[in-house]
Amino acid sequence: MITAEITDQHVLQHLDSIHKDGMSVFVMADGLYRGAFFHGTRFINQMRANHKLGILETLVLGQAYLSTALLIPTMKGRGRVSFRYDTNGPAAGFCTEADSAGSVRGYLLQDPIPITKPLDSWDLAPFFGPGTLTISRFNEGAKEPQVGSVEIKHRNIAQDLAWYFAQSEQIYTAFNTSIQFDRQGQVIGAGGMFLQKMPAHGGSSGKDLAERQAYEAEVTEAVEHAFQAAPSYGQWFSEGGDRDDIIYGLFRDFNPTVALERDIIFDCSCTREKYLSAVKNLGQDEVADIKQNGPNPLEIICHNCGSVYHIPTEEL
Repeated sequence: MITAEITDQHVLQHLDSIHKDGMSVFVMADGLYRGAFFHGTRFINQMRANHKLGILETLVLGQAYLSTALLIPTMKGRGRVSFRYDTNGPAAGFCTEADSAGSVRGYLLQDPIPITKPLDSWDLAPFFGPGTLTISRFNEGAKEPQVGSVEIKHRNIAQDLAWYFAQSEQIYTAFNTSIQFDRQGQVIGAGGMFLQKMPAHGGSSGKDLAERQAYEAEVTEAVEHAFQAAPSYGQWFSEGGDRDDIIYGLFRDFNPTVALERDIIFDCSCTREKYLSAVKNLGQDEVADIKQNGPNPLEIICHNCGSVYHIPTEEL
């Protein structure tokens, strides 16, 4: 992947003044809940620079990237996960993917997104129409991916992802993502959180089971209230907030413990060599036509990350 340079000096100075990106994976409530909290301000700025996105496009694909990053802790072993959102609205949707190493990439299905009037809110629902949300899991050693799909219900990426887990995987899960822009339309804060209720432990019966169920119901209600009371994560990180203050403050009644800290980056496996090999493997007539009629150099843009590769025709 070719990493585009972030050139805005105001943004660069701001990024130097806030906490570094990173993800905290945590457990709480005696193991009843697990979660992940991700600070991705640099992550979203790099995505925007590579894809050369406008404000609306940054908001849509940025929400998708944050949500996809939050799927990484749900992966089992090595592999990757694909998140596709197809709608008949102006935004059309997106296709993103992440791998267990912590890399995220992906693209908009419509760029630029057509608009007929200036934005009057950050609500993306008007840009999404009816459609489907699909999650594909590519697990190491498996011959076929595990694919699940649901109809879009909320026209809200985070809420629809939670809806998917409830319907397709029957797991109570919540997502919340946020991107903060300044008055010049630059991204100054970005982050997201996911929470997931763990499966109940078997072996209880009678009074013990009833007590456990009552405890879980009480904790679930309290966790929901805490999750909904969270500040805007984009604003929080833009103002210098860190991950621990949210985890240990917002969920202090549930004795949270951070089990893992990990890096999440915008990255893609594309290389100039891969594209050169792909062009060489075209039919002989196609290669001959390119060499004779150009363009020279041949320009190839990776749709997953926006990297631009130039290949002189004499290399063919």
